[in-house]
Amino acid sequence: MLKRTLIGLLRSHEQTGDRAKDPVLKSHFYKLSKEKAWEEVVSTLKKMQGYKVLHEVQSVGEIVLEKRTMTGRTMDITVSVISVNPVTAAVDIYSASRGSLGDLGSNYRVIIDIYRTLDKKLAAVKVNS
Repeated sequence: MLKRTLIGLLRSHEQTGDRAKDPVLKSHFYKLSKEKAWEEVVSTLKKMQGYKVLHEVQSVGEIVLEKRTMTGRTMDITVSVISVNPVTAAVDIYSASRGSLGDLGSNYRVIIDIYRTLDKKLAAVKVNS
């Protein structure tokens, strides 16, 4: 966590993906079609406290959220639901803080929070990699 805070002094964004070096930032896969995964992810994100859904585009598979930090900064979060094959969907997250300087690792913690909530809701269909 200290490493993330130090990286956060300079960087004000974080993202997940297949090739992420940090295992926490790897894409999460679920044994659901893209449409079913979309419904589950959107309903879960709308129920999360502290997050406001600004925009959702099902055809592209993107949900745009906003979160305000305790210090008053605003974070923009994009959650992407991607079809890997007809029965598997992946969820990736990009989080960025508005303003200058770094985020002290808050984008990293937001990604962990969203993934933890999604994994809890979709535990039965999560694919462990």
